[in-house]
Amino acid sequence: MALQLIKLFVAATTTTEVAPNDTRFFYITTAETAEGATLTIDAASFFQDDGSQATELPALATNNSYFNVYVNGVLQMEGISTYTPGATGVGSLAITVPTGSGSIPANTPIVLEIVQFAPTSSTTVTT
Repeated sequence: MALQLIKLFVAATTTTEVAPNDTRFFYITTAETAEGATLTIDAASFFQDDGSQATELPALATNNSYFNVYVNGVLQMEGISTYTPGATGVGSLAITVPTGSGSIPANTPIVLEIVQFAPTSSTTVTT
């Protein structure tokens, strides 16, 4: 009998599900933020969807999360915001108002939306 390559025959099916978890934080500005200035909002200054005061901004999972910032209902460009997770005194959102874009007036709603994904996979091996 001639030499042969002996291989296993295995079939597998993998199912992956991605479940987004959307969290929103709200803030109403108390004073005008001029062009070129930075508005920094502490974690405790936000309130949550249920109206309760926020105590902490969640950490963003690497490669599985992102945040959006809306000023007066308009989604803002990524480069003007800096997100820092953490509790009061550490966690914050900083928005730098670009020169030439106008100011952020007092009583303007700011919405911070955080989306995190919780992927799960299961593999079934058959022969």
